Amino acid sequence: MSTNEKSRPSKAKPAAPPAPAAPEAERIAKYLARAGVCSRRDAERLIEEGKVTVDGTVLATPAFKVTGAERIEVEGRVVGSPPKTRLWRFNKPRGLVVSHKDDQGRPTIFDLLKVAGLPRVVSIGRLDLNSEGLLLVTNDGALARQLELPRNAWVRRYKVRVAGGIDVGRLEALKQGVTIDGVRYGSIEVEIDRIGGLNAWLYVSLTEGKNREIRRVMEHLGLSVNRLQRVSYGPFDLDRLPLGEVMPIGPAIVEKLLKGDEVRYEKPAPKPAKPIVPRQKPAADEEDRPPRGKPAPVRAGRTPVAKEGPGRGPAARDGQGRAPAEKIGRGRSPAAKEGPGRGPAARDEQGGAPAEKIGRGRSPAAKEGAGRGPAARDGQGRAPAVKTGQGRGPAAKEGPGRDGPPPKGPRGPRSRPEGGRQERSAPGDKGGRHAHRRRP
Repeated sequence: MSTNEKSRPSKAKPAAPPAPAAPEAERIAKYLARAGVCSRRDAERLIEEGKVTVDGTVLATPAFKVTGAERIEVEGRVVGSPPKTRLWRFNKPRGLVVSHKDDQGRPTIFDLLKVAGLPRVVSIGRLDLNSEGLLLVTNDGALARQLELPRNAWVRRYKVRVAGGIDVGRLEALKQGVTIDGVRYGSIEVEIDRIGGLNAWLYVSLTEGKNREIRRVMEHLGLSVNRLQRVSYGPFDLDRLPLGEVMPIGPAIVEKLLKGDEVRYEKPAPKPAKPIVPRQKPAADEEDRPPRGKPAPVRAGRTPVAKEGPGRGPAARDGQGRAPAEKIGRGRSPAAKEGPGRGPAARDEQGGAPAEKIGRGRSPAAKEGAGRGPAARDGQGRAPAVKTGQGRGPAAKEGPGRDGPPPKGPRGPRSRPEGGRQERSAPGDKGGRHAHRRRP
């Protein structure tokens, strides 16, 4: 063997990975409870009835242990492996029983949680029928019992409304504990929140949480509890948890609880607030823009183009500010405005309209007749006595002191004498238009 071969170090073989630890065996009743089949008590009853088999063998005792590698059947159905341990916060409303079965048929919290999509869970602690507030639920019975133990020193905090006289000294004495009907209750801390009217609000903190403990202690002090709400349980509280809602707790916290480590619950982050954007001033080119809003409605039969045409706009007026005679209206042509009796040119020198005037659906000849126009009046501006009306003859208007009513329809200005003033009638003369209104 050469010298180089002797001095060459030999290669060390890599160490084999450690073999996975064998799963820890546990009692069959506990395994069935963790698998969500039923409670431990119900599992023990099923075993006694011979309805549970392991690898085809009917079990006769609930003390039998399994690891999960076996084929386990309950009433002929194969049981799967237990799911991962989970934990939820639940804001219990009043009127629900914290029990899987109620002899009186009342609704339970597990009926509500099942509708919410949760698997079979158990509660950590209990709340009365008329109590409300935070309740922790989990799918692991072992974790539930671990968190219920008083040795964990988890503080249960309640908000309580009581009726009766408040004795501050007796409330302070509860810190030393109290014995009621042979039952010893541990230290209870009470803080007065506010007192108003017949009721008072208290904050009660304790670590034991015995059955109806707060109600019995307050009754011992002469106080009647009319509302009780649990606001926190250990590091967990009701923050951002609406009534009747359920919210999961993160797996990292659950792992710490399983290991027995101290837990500090990190509350869910609040929803980010919407940023406030300051209102910006409009740019110089935007100031001349019309204000925002709905555009002016376009009337039926008109188009925007119809706004621009002869007789529209400032340019369409003459020097005196008057509109020209030719004006376009809705559905009318310029030619329709021109004709006998239309426009400035159709008036006489004195500004009066001519006797011949064309109306809607009337011919020029229809305007001429007895009692029509300026020529039909006498020198004093009165209508003649003879007047022909529809269905009336001249004799119908003749009578003592009657000249007949004034003519109806379009008429021109009254004819005036050369002096410029109209002559008044004598007091006894009833002729003329509106003679009864004239003063003597």
